[in-house]
Amino acid sequence: MTDPASPSLFERITALLMRQPPDRPALTRLLRSAYQRNLLDADALSIIEGALTVSEMQVRDIMIPRAQMDVIDIHESVEHFMPQVIGSAHSRFPVIDQSRDDVIGVLLAKDLLRHYAGEEQFNVREMLRPAIFVPESKRLNVLLREFRASRNHMAIVVDEYGGVAGLVTIEDVLEQIVGDIEDEYDFDEASDNILPEPGGRFRVKALTQIADFNAAFGTEFSDEEHDTVGGLVIAHLGRLPRRGETLSIAGHKFQVLRADSRRVYTLIVEKPKT
Repeated sequence: MTDPASPSLFERITALLMRQPPDRPALTRLLRSAYQRNLLDADALSIIEGALTVSEMQVRDIMIPRAQMDVIDIHESVEHFMPQVIGSAHSRFPVIDQSRDDVIGVLLAKDLLRHYAGEEQFNVREMLRPAIFVPESKRLNVLLREFRASRNHMAIVVDEYGGVAGLVTIEDVLEQIVGDIEDEYDFDEASDNILPEPGGRFRVKALTQIADFNAAFGTEFSDEEHDTVGGLVIAHLGRLPRRGETLSIAGHKFQVLRADSRRVYTLIVEKPKT
């Protein structure tokens, strides 16, 4: 049971900030110092730093490029594009007319249920939601605020000439805060890929080479099928792991500290208990 007299996380952060760091780097150092003194845990520190980073990033930094966009042609039948909808598993699709520069709306995958429910006059064009367009230079914190205010989840990114440069979703922005953030304060150099944590644990960058991991932990994992520790974890599970998921490999406990829908970033590793 939590001691009601103990300060909450918010109160601890407030007490830290009362020291009034003069600039952002000083604030970051202060937060990392709090982490080292166990006033903040690793998750809280990463989320706070992620939120600070988002305010400095632009849409172009995280957008899905135009060439990789999954789009639907308004002139195609539902039966023709349905395999694409199922295969991609996205919930929203930009709909184009003549080219990728001609986005006329957004189709929600759930609206296609009306077609399969037997609606006689089903018309894809009538199902379209308005497309939201944003410039490549828009800052992510501003975009996130606009997403929340408008309840939109997707925006089409346009370049300075008005052409479509890509797309961005609210999930892409949020992943910069809670998922898609590498722990750069821990991993400034390749030699810092494996760092000790309190309690005898180790923070390991998922891109750490298996050979380096073996040398540090005395293991004998093979690197014939995968080169990195992240690849080892994915192969062991047979899928991309979820944030917070734990598994055991050869007696070593692996916890996924940072991961998103595309890749694994950071792991916490515990050696077998002797």
